[in-house]
Amino acid sequence: MSHSSLPRWRRRLPAATAAATALFLLASPATAVTASATDDTHEVHAALERFAHEDASVVEVTVADRTELDKLVATGVDLDHHVSQTEAGIVVHAVVTPTEIQNLKLQGYNVGKTLYDSEDTDDRIAEREAIIAEHQAENRAFTADLIQSAAVSDVKIIRADYYTSGTSQVLSVEAKWAQGQTSTSTLTVTRDSGPGTEMGSGGTQNISRFVDAGVYLYHRGASNVTSRPDKIQITSPTGDVAVAQVKEWLPIPDENPEGPGYQKDFVTSYLTPTELYDRIKRLADEFPELAELVELPHKTNGYRRKAQVVLGSADASRVAVDSLAWGHEGGNDITVELVNPGAADQALAVTVTDKAIKVSLATDGSGAVTSTAAQVAAALNASAGTLVKAYTYRGNTGAGVVAPAGVTPLSDNLSAPATVSRDPHPVYALRIGKFRDGSKPGVLAYAQEHAREWVPPLVTIETAERLLRNHKTDENTKALLRSLDIWIAPSINPDGGHYSFYDFASQRKNMTNHCTEDGAADALSRNSWGVDNNRNYTEYSMFDGYSGASSSCTSGTYAGPGELSEPENKNLDWLASRPNIKFAMNLHSSGNYFMWSPGSYATPGRISAPRPSLAEESYFWGASSRILTAIKRHRNLAVTPARTGPISDVLYSAAGNSGDMLWYKYGIYAWNFEVGTSFQPTFTEAHQQTMEYSNGLVELMRVARDHDKDKKRPTSTLHTKHSATTGMVDITFSTSEPAAVFYTLDSSKPTYASTLYASAGIREGGETITVPYGTKVHWFSVDSAGNIERAYRPDSEDSKTWNRGFAIVSDTYDR
Repeated sequence: MSHSSLPRWRRRLPAATAAATALFLLASPATAVTASATDDTHEVHAALERFAHEDASVVEVTVADRTELDKLVATGVDLDHHVSQTEAGIVVHAVVTPTEIQNLKLQGYNVGKTLYDSEDTDDRIAEREAIIAEHQAENRAFTADLIQSAAVSDVKIIRADYYTSGTSQVLSVEAKWAQGQTSTSTLTVTRDSGPGTEMGSGGTQNISRFVDAGVYLYHRGASNVTSRPDKIQITSPTGDVAVAQVKEWLPIPDENPEGPGYQKDFVTSYLTPTELYDRIKRLADEFPELAELVELPHKTNGYRRKAQVVLGSADASRVAVDSLAWGHEGGNDITVELVNPGAADQALAVTVTDKAIKVSLATDGSGAVTSTAAQVAAALNASAGTLVKAYTYRGNTGAGVVAPAGVTPLSDNLSAPATVSRDPHPVYALRIGKFRDGSKPGVLAYAQEHAREWVPPLVTIETAERLLRNHKTDENTKALLRSLDIWIAPSINPDGGHYSFYDFASQRKNMTNHCTEDGAADALSRNSWGVDNNRNYTEYSMFDGYSGASSSCTSGTYAGPGELSEPENKNLDWLASRPNIKFAMNLHSSGNYFMWSPGSYATPGRISAPRPSLAEESYFWGASSRILTAIKRHRNLAVTPARTGPISDVLYSAAGNSGDMLWYKYGIYAWNFEVGTSFQPTFTEAHQQTMEYSNGLVELMRVARDHDKDKKRPTSTLHTKHSATTGMVDITFSTSEPAAVFYTLDSSKPTYASTLYASAGIREGGETITVPYGTKVHWFSVDSAGNIERAYRPDSEDSKTWNRGFAIVSDTYDR
């Protein structure tokens, strides 16, 4: 059975279980139900929440077993993708603030050492800025050297490499031009055709600017040539000339799928979502015959917030004030002042001058302030309601008397530069392929569902660069672009990504605030807002009663108000609904995992979403082996078998994740990378991870192409052995490649309606079937590309080429 014919499984829990789960999910966002550390009773604890003044750290949390892990996940704690079994129990990594740590300890959880803290992230930001500054300084120094030395040329040739790729001859050139930062002009390379020949006799080629994080690095490009040049010459647009000797490039071993001269290593620093989109726009402009920029249908809410302030310190006397306008559209210009009038028996009064709001508080006969938080909020709404909305703190009655406060500006608390748009943000994908009309099998790669994961987007950029820049010179790459329709979306969640870079590095979710005024909508909770985009999809979600997502708007795994409520998720659903997409990779960090569906289960009982068939699971494993081998080739680091497999087997339940939607709703073979061991490693390490996982992503393209070109029919074998029961025989099947086996035991013709040979259990291979001695077994196999063994046609009465055997213990049957 081809995976394109997979049914859309949408199974609900049994009614009783679903109802019980719904009771929990509909509980107040202010509470979370958590198991006691000593027995099976439940206690109610305050929801985990991070406050705006707190920094987050990654800490170890140790639980006794998988049941306790499920209970920890149910608290809504923000977990890193790390689960390891130790002698002390299961160790997971949690991204938490001091308040959240205290809450976890109150609930009886064992919180251990801190692995990463805010200083580590500050170092990464400083490192990124230093890298960019270094490139800028190199550009300035290059220009200054030209001026000081009175150089005859404003262009410098860095490399000129000749190599062969199959029957092709290739010249790769890199050069730097003094005006490359400001000018988008290409440079023209002129070649000779060998020693002693005239310059120009070998032809010309253009090389284009390579810009990273807004900084010009150099011009680069490769082109096929008809002879090995000895020298090249570049004349800059200003007329200056540089000449260089061509060198031979070292060959790459034959077993490497990257041919000699294969170009890679295209990322030089972390990239914000704005920079990611700029990068793929430039690629689309540079390679219009091979790529196009696609704006996805739904804009995000935008990197924007209302301007806010919370006045006061005690809950009962606090007043929260929000602007009606977005901060950047005037909300940030509003100020609020609470004034003691300094006289007795004064009435509460509010005056508004332009955007300055002054509240004169009421006093009693002795001159003491008597205005309560509720009264001040009401007065502000009555007199300044065209500018602001005021409310008491988190549903408090507001009976406490407010304290005077000086002129206090409202702020949206956003720190990104003006180059980051505050408008609803378009989300872009780069579509790559020679034929982008839906006629070729589609492959989808997408990253940054979780904002703080800075390495995965770099993997998508590196891969796009490799595919486009090697097309002319590498036969394998050319074959991929002629055979596939490739979609690369480097940042699904640009708002959260910008917030992670500029405001709160540990941001996991998008920026949409679904909290209410009587909950946590005030400014002090701004680092807790947002929807976990990888819990907001349609299949086996929290709304279906599955585990691993939260209904609390401040939880790290908040599933949102409903399935596909968020524009980010609607965009991915739109991408997945392209009818030709058959393969996908969701790039996350961290943990060095490689996973696929099922990704969710219901508790108690760990009732899993439907498992793939044995044939489908075999295909997942087989393709994974190829992809992980490609990853390992870079620096010999391996994703372990223990961290390879279905999400719910090797990690924990993640209700409503995107991989499950792609597999169950659209029949797409969908994998998940978990890159590296931290969200924001040093860039030296991030660079290494980018290179190795880009190897894996390109290998997925090869898997997709091979699947499409696969015309080889599988073969299958019946194996028999003595059963523990007298008169019975144990039978199993094996196949020459991942393939489904359909069989009958009553001498009837096998069809797709016959019994499907199943798995023995999680990660256990094929089942053992026990039948009476002498039972006739009829069967056939079909691989994931739809090739049927022996050209058998199950739907034809005339076709009789299925396999036949007997359940007897003698020779192995292969008929």
